[in-house]
Amino acid sequence: MNKVTVNDHYQFDVDVVKEVLQVNGSNINLDILRLNEQSSHVIHQHKSYNIEVVDFDKDEKLASIKVNGSVYKVQVTSQLDLLLKQLGMDNLASKKIAQLKAPMPGLVLNILVKEGDEVKKGDSLVVLEAMKMENIIKSPADVVIKKVEVSQGDKIEKNTVLIQFG
Repeated sequence: MNKVTVNDHYQFDVDVVKEVLQVNGSNINLDILRLNEQSSHVIHQHKSYNIEVVDFDKDEKLASIKVNGSVYKVQVTSQLDLLLKQLGMDNLASKKIAQLKAPMPGLVLNILVKEGDEVKKGDSLVVLEAMKMENIIKSPADVVIKKVEVSQGDKIEKNTVLIQFG
């Protein structure tokens, strides 16, 4: 049994029993035609739905799904996720990231953080210039900046450690 949350508001119990989809304990009959890797056409109760997976974050178990032009945020929580949360161990499943490496060679134009800063996933950390383009390097997770390993103006190679996380 999985908990599915739509747009942080609506919750459903979803399961597959003997190859039949069940939502909140009721069998759901769907006629599904897979169009490609991200898109499907679904008929449910004589109504037609065009469904497209717009974005999918495997680690967060979070998807953005477009249904007939409207986008919905869908999060799946398994029984194991729920159990870990009840035991206070849900943060053990998240990956610990120790450092940020340069994805390409370039010139460090700007460092947007300092040691001790707490940053959220997606926050901008460093601006690199590579092939005359500015590239903003973002945080891969919620972390604390332990040490900044480069300085503004440094020329760096690919995989150079830019920042240590603590």
